[in-house]
Amino acid sequence: MFLIRSLGLGGAEQQLVNLAHGLRRLGHDVAVVTFYSSEWLKTEFSDAKISVWTLGKRGRWDLVGSALKLVRLVQKEQPAILHSYLSTANLLALLPKACCPSLKLVWGVRASNVDFDCYDWFTKLSFQCECLLSKVADLIIVNSRAGREYHLSHGFPGEKMIVIHNGIDTDRFKLDEEAGKRVRSAWGVEEREILIGHVGRLDPMKDHPTFLKAAILLAEKRKDVRFVCVGEGPSGYREELYLLADKLGLAGRLIWAGSRRDMPDVYSALDIAVSSSRWGEGLPNVIVEAMACGVPCVVTDVGDSALLVAESGVVVKAGDPTLLAEGINAALTGVLRKGSNQLRERVVNNFSVANCVNLSQRTLGTLLQ
Repeated sequence: MFLIRSLGLGGAEQQLVNLAHGLRRLGHDVAVVTFYSSEWLKTEFSDAKISVWTLGKRGRWDLVGSALKLVRLVQKEQPAILHSYLSTANLLALLPKACCPSLKLVWGVRASNVDFDCYDWFTKLSFQCECLLSKVADLIIVNSRAGREYHLSHGFPGEKMIVIHNGIDTDRFKLDEEAGKRVRSAWGVEEREILIGHVGRLDPMKDHPTFLKAAILLAEKRKDVRFVCVGEGPSGYREELYLLADKLGLAGRLIWAGSRRDMPDVYSALDIAVSSSRWGEGLPNVIVEAMACGVPCVVTDVGDSALLVAESGVVVKAGDPTLLAEGINAALTGVLRKGSNQLRERVVNNFSVANCVNLSQRTLGTLLQ
């Protein structure tokens, strides 16, 4: 039984979907429980014989009622394992564990080096509680080596932590040149133009301001580049980014695409994919997905991003627009080109769904034994 806040579009949510489907195909009974109802990814389970329950959480402070509903659901369904994803779910899963001692509790941790000054006090408190109570979990699955080291330094028990990198559906994420041309046409991007994309929710950890500042530095030197930001976020922060882009002079060179469900087509439209995150990343799904589509990537040295791209991408220091602009230019003039088999092969060999599911199955099986 998986537990997560919601099934909205996001990296953690998509990884849960991939793992749930993979375990179901291997013959395991799988269920998913969410705090809030969402239709974005709920349809992913409609034909897979995977039950989806919603606790009907009424807001951030509806903790006791939601926890009691979860306890009753666990007592009714009697799962062998409750696998929670992210801080609030990890903490909420402690009550069923206390009420059902035979239940194996698995925490999912998917971040590293978070700057809590950019978030509210509740987020910081949740992490502090996780650190104090992490020893209660029977197993803690971390999606990056950087994440493991970060949580280890904050008191998480090293003997209970294992790294299982994200897995990408390489049958879905692959280059489709015709689909890419359709997306470019819809955005008004000409064939001769170079399209540089930033994919990720509008959140301080993704550091869009550094990407925007690097974009204008590059645009001042090259007339053939266009930029696109794919992702949504809170209206207030979104407006701040819009204002910054206008102030920098990116009007006409930058596309705000919002959320998209046709991500393989979006990646196929890009010439370069950029991850400008300053903190918080574990293993960014968007970079794995872009590489699976044969798109060269420029990343900041955050989480396991450098490990992910290795020699097949460009890695720069986080938070420096000049270095990021230079990195993008290096990618444009480098040996790797869109459609490179080297990029896709690295993902297929190391970050496929099959690898993630098989390692997860062995790990969870060992826990039960």
